[in-house]
Order: sequence, then structure tokens, then C-alpha cells
Amino acid sequence: MAAVFETGRRQVLAHRVAAHQLDRSESRPGRLAVLDLGVQDTPHGSARLALAARTTSEPPDDGSLTLIWSTRGAPHLHRRSDLPALAAALWPLGDADATARISATAIRDGARMGVAAFTAAAEALRAVVREPMPKGEVSAAVSARVPESLTYWCRVCQAQHISGGLFQQVGLPAGVRLDPSGPGTVLAPVQDWPGVPGAASGTAGLLRTQLRLLGPAGLAEAAKFLGTTQTATRQVWPGGLAEVRVDGRTAWLPEEDLDALRSAPAPRLVRLLPPSDPFLQARDRSLLVPDRERQQAVWRVLASPGALLVDGEITGVWRSRLASKGRLNVTVTAFDALSSPVRDAVRDEAQRVAEVRGAADLTVTFTD
Repeated sequence: MAAVFETGRRQVLAHRVAAHQLDRSESRPGRLAVLDLGVQDTPHGSARLALAARTTSEPPDDGSLTLIWSTRGAPHLHRRSDLPALAAALWPLGDADATARISATAIRDGARMGVAAFTAAAEALRAVVREPMPKGEVSAAVSARVPESLTYWCRVCQAQHISGGLFQQVGLPAGVRLDPSGPGTVLAPVQDWPGVPGAASGTAGLLRTQLRLLGPAGLAEAAKFLGTTQTATRQVWPGGLAEVRVDGRTAWLPEEDLDALRSAPAPRLVRLLPPSDPFLQARDRSLLVPDRERQQAVWRVLASPGALLVDGEITGVWRSRLASKGRLNVTVTAFDALSSPVRDAVRDEAQRVAEVRGAADLTVTFTD
């Protein structure tokens, strides 16, 4: 039996900073490692800011990156070439897994359909979206096609709606992407889509990638990443993992990444991470931010701010607002006092945010 590697949270954070290429060592946005899992775009625009925190180059505008509902039904930016394999990896592992992923009290009977619920919804969505269409029109058309048990009565709209959680989770397997070119949410077909998956495949490899970028981590964190139960996740728990003890807690990392964890240098950088940044997607939040009050400041139920990352530690939060005449106002709230060099670095990073958001002018305000 291989020896268990002992380490602490600071070394784990250093490893994750390196794994996420937050040192801007990759000049080609499409090659960034975080795209192996996808970059969540909540709120819209966050994905571009997450890429900007990792590279100074602009993302390609050639269709090679696609915005689509994927993991847990949330909008993510992915490489177009990765989508078919990802759709199979995220497909439910069985009926119990599918029911757990739906997790909608409004359609309890429909949730019991298991995989059949995903199949019916995905096939309906694929049949409806043959050209760019507003989300509302798509939802109405899909609701009319699926079994009634997958819909509920919406008092506001006075209509039967498909469960929103299920609707968005089948966006990827249906080959339906988000078109951000205009106002409102528009759905469009992914060209040359191979079809709705017949069964899950490659899920263990996806979890291995999750552990590579957000590890060392455990079964519970992997299950939360998929949006399912530990029982289901255990079925596809990957092999070839090294056991790691992080401040006494058992976690796992791909064996080939153990040397990278051991040798990860202490980071020396300042970054403004947007809300839902891949670095913040780790489910072991107490490791990222040990203080409970600070956790609540970083991860809010609604409208989470961005996070200020200084040398591997989350040391504050930030928000931005685009005002009139192209001015971006960035407000940084630090948990502790920031040194003058760190403040200067924050201003530099805020300028990068302004560039991505198309602002011609910038104001940065620091608060405690």
C-alpha cells in the first residue's frame, strides 16, 4: 500500500493556483486547463473574466468556445470539440441518480421516471430547437411535448411549465447552446450534434479532471460537483488515486499529480476572481476560507460578489458596476488591511476587468 502523503491547506491552495494557471503561464485561452471542466458563466460575463484572470490574450471568436447549459444545468463556457464526450460523462448513471439530479419537489412523480425523464426532455428540446429561438418559446414548446408529470402549473404565467432544473440539465445532451449575441436568453442548435446519449460514459474521467483541478478532495465534494448523491458517485469513482491527508482530513488526488502538489511554489500574485470562477467552485469551502463569516461574504445565496485572491488566499470580495459614459466602478472590500503594493496590483487587475467589459474609464474604491 502506498504511503499517505501529509500536507496542509496552504500547500493545497498553492497547488490549485498552479493547476488553474492563475500565474498566466498559458497565452492561449482555448488551451486553459479550466476549460477541461468548463467555466461557469453566472452572472453572464463571468466566464470571460475568469479567462482574463488566467491569460492576457483575448478568447478566440471562431466558434471553438461555446456557451451551453452543462454541469448541474448551469451555463458554462466549453470547447466545442469537448461537448459530445462531456454530454455522455454528465448523463445520469441510472434511475436513482437521475431522480437525485432532478431534485424538484414540483415534479415528484416526474422525477421518479429517472433516466426516462432526462431522455424525454432532451429529445423534446432537440426536436424543438432547429434555429435560434427565445428561451420562453422553447420552454413552452418543450412543455407541450414531454409527459405531463415533468411539468408543473405556474401561477404567474398561468401555464404548464417543464421543471426548470430538468430543462437546463438536458441542454447539453440535446445539443442546444446559448446564443449570447442579442438581448434575452436565446437558444440555438449545436451543429452536427451526434444525438442524445444512450448511456453515461466517461464519468470517472470527468471526476479525475475535477480532482486534478480542485483536489485533493473527497467523494462528498465530487458528488456536489455532479449535483448528485455520494452513492451514485461511488459507482464511477476513478482508480489510480493517491490518498492525501490535508490537515488530518482524508482526500484524494490523481497519482500523477502528487509531485505537482508536493512541489507547488508559494504563489505571489493578485487576482480579481469573478463570481463562479473555477477556483471558487471547490466544494471544500472551509479549506478555501476557514472563517465562517467570510465564507458567507464570498458565497451568497443570491448575487455573490467576486473574490480577491492574494498569494493564494481569498482576502476580500469585490463588485463592479458599469456607469454612464463607459466608466466602470470597482469596489473592493478587504477582510484585512491591504498593503500599498497589493492595492496597486488590485488596480492593475481592475484595469484588466475594465478592458474585458469594454469600459473606457475606471474608478477603484477600497473599503474595509
